Amino acid sequence: MDVLEFLIDEEATMIEAMEQLDKTSTKILFVTKKGDFVAALTDGDIRRWILKKGNLDARVKNIANYNPKFLYEDEKNKSREYMKKHSIEALPIVDDKMNILSVIFWNNGEVEQKRNLELPVVIMAGGLGTRLYPYTKILPKPLIPIGEIPIVEHIINRFNQYGCNQFYLVVNHKKNMIKAYFNEIEKGYKVNYVDEDNPLGTGGGLSLLKGKIDSTFILSNCDILIEEDYEKIYNYHKKEKKLITMVCSLKSIKIPYGVIEISETGEIENMKEKPELSFFTNTGMYIVEPKVIEELEENKAIGFPDIIEYYKSQGEKIGIYPISEYSWMDMGEINEMEEMRRRLER
Repeated sequence: MDVLEFLIDEEATMIEAMEQLDKTSTKILFVTKKGDFVAALTDGDIRRWILKKGNLDARVKNIANYNPKFLYEDEKNKSREYMKKHSIEALPIVDDKMNILSVIFWNNGEVEQKRNLELPVVIMAGGLGTRLYPYTKILPKPLIPIGEIPIVEHIINRFNQYGCNQFYLVVNHKKNMIKAYFNEIEKGYKVNYVDEDNPLGTGGGLSLLKGKIDSTFILSNCDILIEEDYEKIYNYHKKEKKLITMVCSLKSIKIPYGVIEISETGEIENMKEKPELSFFTNTGMYIVEPKVIEELEENKAIGFPDIIEYYKSQGEKIGIYPISEYSWMDMGEINEMEEMRRRLER
């Protein structure tokens, strides 16, 4: 990979940095000032900035670490030892003028370490999927194929890569088709079915899990895929002692018109030509403490966002874990489903 792909100017925006991190599929960029290497910027630096400041208009120079780790070319043979000592995944090799000559990655050529998250995962798989009609006239939404396997199997496989092997599917619409599918395939995990006789919403179905889950668990919609480090999300949730942590994705929308702001006297106060709005949106994935299941009223329809609002009003600790726009795939609508197919079939 070309070194230039890892470089970003300190005057670039945080949004541009997040997009570049997605394109390079790495967790680090190297910051330049007038072409010279001066700092490093990781996905963790950006996440900490968002959680602390909440300012999406920041520049790279506001966030970056200006004491970056690096080695000179004649020290390159010490790179593995140096990276292990400082717990870093990528290391720039520079010349005596601080030009980056190459980047060494810890995992290059190595098998990825097996994860041991071992959290139960609850997947809400009982909806009608009306926005995906006519597909859902034949199949329940969780079984709509993305490539060679259904979306819900993609979701389960990704969690399983992190060590999760206990899954609970809350099923309702066409539930026998879902059960038949998972009963027939070979799998290295356990699928438990929770029958929802009446629609209970994205939160109410959790009441059916009383006595079945007594530990921290992951809750996910059945039409999303999060390409992120689940272990980091869980560790953040535990470290901050949250009751619920919502995974939120950055979303940028470009307004295709000139936007006019009008003053109280009816005059033009400001004009913005095709502005871009950036904000965070709920992905439909959460880390949740078992207290939420225990305290739910049985067989009462409620959305999970409403549960969050209730606990917020009670002063409980509710957190967010920000991820980039590219890390979230959603197939809730036809055009989004086709985009997910394009990405997963590459």
